[in-house]
Amino acid sequence: MSDSAADGGVGDGTGDGTRAVRAGLPESVKYEPTLPGPVFAAHFHLPGEVAGPYSYGRDDNPTWTHLERAIGELEAPGREGVETLAFASGMAAISAVLFSQLRAGDTVVLPNDGYQVLPLVRAQLEAYGIEVRTAPTGGDAQLDLLDGAKLLWIETPSNPGLDVCDIRRLVEAAHARGALVAVDNTLATPLGQRPLELGADFSVASGTKQLTGHGDVLLGYVVGTDASAMTAVRRWRKVVGAIPGPMEAWLAHRSIATLQLRVDRQDATALILAEALRGRDEITGLRYPGLPDDPSHKVASRQMRRYGCVVSFTLPTRARAERFLDALRLVDDATSFGGVRSTAERRGRWGGDAVPEGFVRFSVGAEDPEDLVADVLRALDESAR
Repeated sequence: MSDSAADGGVGDGTGDGTRAVRAGLPESVKYEPTLPGPVFAAHFHLPGEVAGPYSYGRDDNPTWTHLERAIGELEAPGREGVETLAFASGMAAISAVLFSQLRAGDTVVLPNDGYQVLPLVRAQLEAYGIEVRTAPTGGDAQLDLLDGAKLLWIETPSNPGLDVCDIRRLVEAAHARGALVAVDNTLATPLGQRPLELGADFSVASGTKQLTGHGDVLLGYVVGTDASAMTAVRRWRKVVGAIPGPMEAWLAHRSIATLQLRVDRQDATALILAEALRGRDEITGLRYPGLPDDPSHKVASRQMRRYGCVVSFTLPTRARAERFLDALRLVDDATSFGGVRSTAERRGRWGGDAVPEGFVRFSVGAEDPEDLVADVLRALDESAR
C-alpha cells in the first residue's frame, strides 16, 4: 500500500472525480473533521533530540502535508517514490527547480513561447553563468538544442499560444543525452496530462490557475521522482523561504475536491466556444488543442486526457480587441486563467509575449455554455461597429 493510501487517500484504478474528492485526506478519526483546518504554527513542541515530521514552520506544516499528498495522488496515482512540494506561487516552484538543479557552466533549454516571465528567468540564469538555449514549443523544436544540456524545460500546452509538443519523445531524447526534464503542467492540470507517466523527472505547475480554480489563491508545486533532485528542490525552498501560507494550502486542498467537476465543465465549454469562433471571419489564429483541425490536436490527443479551458485567437487590431473585451458582460478583463468565472485579456498589453496586438487569451469558466457563447458572439458583433 502506498503512503497516500495508508493516510486515507485513494490508490490507482479509481476515477478522477473519486480521486479528487478523496485526495490527501488523513485517516478517519472519530469526531475529527474529514479535512482538518489549517495549522497556523511558526514552531512546534520539540523537546530533546530533533525527530519527527514537524519542527519549524519554514520547513514543514501538517496542512502542506495533506495538500502535497493530494497533488501527488493526482499527478502520479498509485506510484511509489514520488515526492511533492508546495510553494508560495507557480514562479516560486519554477525557480526552485531551475536554480536548484543548475550551476554556472550548465546549459538549460527553455521554450521561447512560454509564460511571459520566462525572459526574466533567462536573464537571471545567464547572470549566474548558465547558458540558456530557446526554441518554440511546436514541432518539438527543442530537440535540436539538447546536446550538452543539463535540463530541458517543457511547457505544453504553451501559454498563451497553446502549442503542444510530444513530451515522451522529448524526454527520451533528453535522457539519452543525460539531461533532466521538467514539464510545466499548469494549463493541462493533472486531469489533463500526467508528465511523470510520460517519463518526465519533474511536473511543475501554478496551482493559482485551474487546480484551485477560484482566483483567490497563489500557489505552486513541484512533483518529482528523483530523490536526490527533489532533496535539492526542498533545500532551495528552505533557503529561499518560498513557502505557502497554511490558509492558502488549506483553501487549495479544499478546492481540489471539485477539480474534476470544474475541469469537465470548463473544458467542454471551451471546445464549444472554439467551435463557435471558427465561423467568424474577423478571427484569425484560433487555437484550441481539442479542435480536430488544430495543428496540435494529433500530438495532444496522444498525451492529453483533457484539453484545457483556454482558447486563444487574434482580432484584426488592438482597438478591435479592446472594444470586444469592453463589450463582454459575462467575462472579466483580467489576467490569469482557470477560474470558475470566465476571463479574457489582450496579452500584448504586458509586453512579454510575442503575440499580435489583437491577440486574446480567453479562459473559459463554469457559466452555462449557451450564455457564454451568446455573450462572446454579441460582443464580437458590437466591437465591429
